Amino acid sequence: MDVVANLERVRARIATAGGDSERVRILAVTKGHTSDAIRAALAAGLVDIGENYAQELLGKAGEIGDEVPRWHFIGQLQRNKVRQIAHLVHVWQSVDRLRLGEEIGKRSPGASVLVEVNLTDDPARGGTRPGLVPGLVDGLRDLGLHVAGLMAVGRTGPPDEVRAGFRQVRELADELGLPERSMGMSDDLELAVHEGSTMVRVGSALFGPRTARPRR
Repeated sequence: MDVVANLERVRARIATAGGDSERVRILAVTKGHTSDAIRAALAAGLVDIGENYAQELLGKAGEIGDEVPRWHFIGQLQRNKVRQIAHLVHVWQSVDRLRLGEEIGKRSPGASVLVEVNLTDDPARGGTRPGLVPGLVDGLRDLGLHVAGLMAVGRTGPPDEVRAGFRQVRELADELGLPERSMGMSDDLELAVHEGSTMVRVGSALFGPRTARPRR
């Protein structure tokens, strides 16, 4: 696992897609990888680490000791898990309902959050529908949370359809005056960067296939 070399490849992909590799942040997603992956990411100069599951974040935070990354929580989250990880999380990326925001605000006043946008017609997918995003942003702000931007998982399908979804997120963020657009992963980051992503969430392109079973 040569994270330094893989990171350079990711940065080259960002540049090829028209993004500034110094301005588009790379979030290292370590779901299903050991704490060694986090140490390798930190050694390569990455400071933003994303986890999908509360138990996995807690376990790895204990394992890496004094090395303190900037943790992003990017998975679907039950409200009763918030209190377990509130002392660790710097950015909550998958906020899709007001009740979750209420719990985050109670445990971590003034926390930085991203509203997750559901770009599909599947209600089982995480995120709130685009038409409901402005109201949720207002509600989260009323709770005293800092809404930094929007987050989305790309659609599946032809590139034009994937790009259209990312474009919708960028336009919505622009309308709401939100600077952060967390969109694009290992397989579709070029499309996301081309449509204005400011943060890509990259796992396999940095670390290869997952080596451990995620702890939920």
